[in-house]
Amino acid sequence: MKNSVKGLLFSALVFPGIGQLVLKHYKRGVIFILAVIAAIVAFLIKAVQQALVILEKIESTGGAIDMDSITIAATQASTKSDSLILQFLFFLIIFLWLFSSIDAYRIGRKKDIIS
Repeated sequence: MKNSVKGLLFSALVFPGIGQLVLKHYKRGVIFILAVIAAIVAFLIKAVQQALVILEKIESTGGAIDMDSITIAATQASTKSDSLILQFLFFLIIFLWLFSSIDAYRIGRKKDIIS
């Protein structure tokens, strides 16, 4: 299998940065892996914080937990800044994933030409 395809598949289908590691570009691979993990952790922390706020709103009303109370609490609890942060982190993860895949393909392509 060509290095370009191998790097692309590992970075695109397994995890960003793995393709770089397979192609022996360790620093780049570790940077991509850590950046994506940091973005995922930040996304999860923000999402859990929002979920806890929604749960507190539901508990404070003393109502039963049903779809209507969840919907009302979610619309009251979410702010524009929270939504923007979550959207930014989501798109950052996608961008890093795509950039890592393209970078791994490019590194593999260079190795294919040399060998």
